[in-house]
Amino acid sequence: MRPEDFWQEILADSAAGEDFYPARFDDGRVLRLPIRVLPDGEHALASLIINQASFAVAEALAEDLAGKLTGFAPDVVVGLPTLGLTLAAAVAQKLGLPRYVPLGTSRKFWYDEALSVPLSSVTTPGQGKRLYVDPRMLPLLAGKRVALVDDVISSGVSMAAGIALLAACGIVPVGLGTAMLQSDVWRTRLAGWNIATVLRSPVLTRTAEGGWAG
Repeated sequence: MRPEDFWQEILADSAAGEDFYPARFDDGRVLRLPIRVLPDGEHALASLIINQASFAVAEALAEDLAGKLTGFAPDVVVGLPTLGLTLAAAVAQKLGLPRYVPLGTSRKFWYDEALSVPLSSVTTPGQGKRLYVDPRMLPLLAGKRVALVDDVISSGVSMAAGIALLAACGIVPVGLGTAMLQSDVWRTRLAGWNIATVLRSPVLTRTAEGGWAG
């Protein structure tokens, strides 16, 4: 596949390819994800970048996730930066909510440093970022049923940071939501949490024939 063709259409079905992994919706439909080879050369991950997806694909992911989050009866959706904001906004709209609460990594002068936590991720390791909540958003969270949303959960580090930041605000999410659970590394950090997901993708291992299996 051409690089620009990934994340552009959902197919009725698809076998795996040399350069893509067929991630499946619950109803069997397939979104082909590009394979990103890890530094060891023998393992790889399937990648989803939701802000590069077609509008149709992004909408399908949001609609599916919103349906699964309905069971948590959230009053408000909180989104994790950066790509989780795209998904969280669309999910909140699908749930019929008037707005969502975005978390951020850019510190405005009126922010409270006490309402921040360190942030890292698989794609942006060791960058010394912090995760912030705008203090003006706190009245939207107080006493509410909160769903915390990110685009992909891989290591679980970003989602754990979001949970910690909400805890600093006195909030415990009723559920976590994501477009894709990537690998199983996240299980240790997020053990015990209710997680709604649309897609799943494993760690892929290079086969003797040069392809990938997971």
